[in-house]
Amino acid sequence: MKFTRVFDLLDNLEQLCPEKEDYLSKRVNGQWVKYSVKDYVRLSHATARAFLALGLKPGTRVISIMKNRPEWNFVDMGCALARMVHTPVYPTLSAEEYLYIFNHSGAELVLIGNPLLYKKIAPVVEQMDSPAKVVLIDDSDSVYCFKQMLEEGEKDKEALEAIISDNIKNTPKDEFFTLIYTSGTTGKPKGVMLSHYNLLFDSYGHAVRQTYGVNHKMISFLPLCHAYERTMNYEYQMLGISICYADMNTFASDLKDSKADGFCAVPRVIEIMYGKLEAARNSLKGFKGFIYNRAWNFANNYDNYRKSPIYKLRRNIFDKLVYSKWRENLGGQSELLVVSGGSSIRARMLRCLTAAHINCYEGYGMTESSPVITVNSPVDHIQVIGSVGTPINGTELKFADDGEILTKGPHVMLGYYKAPDLTAEIIDKDGFLHTGDIGFLLDGKYLKITDRKKEIFKLSNGKYIAPQVIETKLKDTDLFTNCMVVGENEKFASAILIPSFPKLQAYAASKKIEYKDNADLLQNKDIIAYLHEEVNKVNESLAPHEQIKRERFVDAEWTPDNKMLSQTLKLKRANIFARYKDIIAEIYQ
Repeated sequence: MKFTRVFDLLDNLEQLCPEKEDYLSKRVNGQWVKYSVKDYVRLSHATARAFLALGLKPGTRVISIMKNRPEWNFVDMGCALARMVHTPVYPTLSAEEYLYIFNHSGAELVLIGNPLLYKKIAPVVEQMDSPAKVVLIDDSDSVYCFKQMLEEGEKDKEALEAIISDNIKNTPKDEFFTLIYTSGTTGKPKGVMLSHYNLLFDSYGHAVRQTYGVNHKMISFLPLCHAYERTMNYEYQMLGISICYADMNTFASDLKDSKADGFCAVPRVIEIMYGKLEAARNSLKGFKGFIYNRAWNFANNYDNYRKSPIYKLRRNIFDKLVYSKWRENLGGQSELLVVSGGSSIRARMLRCLTAAHINCYEGYGMTESSPVITVNSPVDHIQVIGSVGTPINGTELKFADDGEILTKGPHVMLGYYKAPDLTAEIIDKDGFLHTGDIGFLLDGKYLKITDRKKEIFKLSNGKYIAPQVIETKLKDTDLFTNCMVVGENEKFASAILIPSFPKLQAYAASKKIEYKDNADLLQNKDIIAYLHEEVNKVNESLAPHEQIKRERFVDAEWTPDNKMLSQTLKLKRANIFARYKDIIAEIYQ
């Protein structure tokens, strides 16, 4: 593999597509601001020179806090070339979380994306034990900004470039390059130390399964501070794929306007897309409604292993009449590639998108493994629904006696920053990383995740409950947007559920049920009976001890902002339990 240090990607782009004029882009005030490959290389070196001109030494932690934009790459590459430790952080944390990370990392420089974030974060930097220098990425006449910082690197350009050239020659592949703080579902975030080679080995491991190249572009909207989107960002640079940056608020319009060929997602994004397609189905009447329903039912039951001419013909007909219209709203490409991770996607959603030539491949990993451990393979046209694929090349996968997934290879982190004791807890003496996830191999080859080891709990009768399995089944009904199963050390399992209120409202309208608001809707006995019936349908597929004996429905939304979900949208069970402790206590009285 020719990529061993992150800045090797710049040389690769200069060889692969040196004349590309729109390699990195971001829509600003309705217009795409584009950077060529030459711009990218030039600004990366300029950033590295600026870091050195500021007097920063090798190993200095440089924090970046910004939404996805080309400047993120200039900072990242600048850190690599100047031998700094890039520490990207979510732009959505609380002041308390920022202060912990700033102090724990010992950062000396904090780069902040826009004035709104600057106003929020700069006062927190002042509270640091040793306050860092702050730089605003956007141009400004009132505070020190990125443009001014770059000017610092022009004062002694030749001497600074000589240092960079020396760094390129002498930086070892295993040097500590990035510090990523895991969002976590409990306690303080842990700082994951990754080397150049950790990141590039992992990126290459999924790049070789990619079908796209220099003639394609991908849109990037998942946070680049997360290892998943970051290594996809590196994958694109290995393959010469152009990158259009967006955020969740503008993703749909940016995707359509850029005509990108695909994107990375988390299951929630897929659920939102699917929900809009289903809403369109419910709004159509007459002949159009009849055709849409036929296409919808075919897609939701699509079998990608059936290859008969008649089956292909039906798909092609529905594609011309319905599915192509879906893709028109996503930019009009004949095929779209979607890679998803974080948690499982419901099978029928995968079938539906696949039928519509929106090919969605699931993968699995964690920050501590740089992050991808397994992924389904587009290049082999392998899309095993219900699995997260096979291990990336050059790694080992095995299972502990209790079913925990263990992995070993060059993708395993250097360790937790300032926490050798925590490192020893997760990486054993043989070098295997203990993921904390439970799973098994489908057909002896494809990994399937069944639960989180730490989330499995025991009832008072000694029976074990794997909550994620039950929660997935409950959400799979489409009548519940989120839920949490409880019952540790109790006689039976129960659940806190958030209903899909648009569906409840539609049901109430069909039954002529009157209500003031969502809270009032949940007081109606007919609505409760309707929801209870759905829970009972799920119970039929569960073992007796797994069945939900009591449930409570709440009018709420669980998000990272209210601390009910992690930044990667996983349940923060302790927080949810604390919020609903009175309801849970009432269940078990």
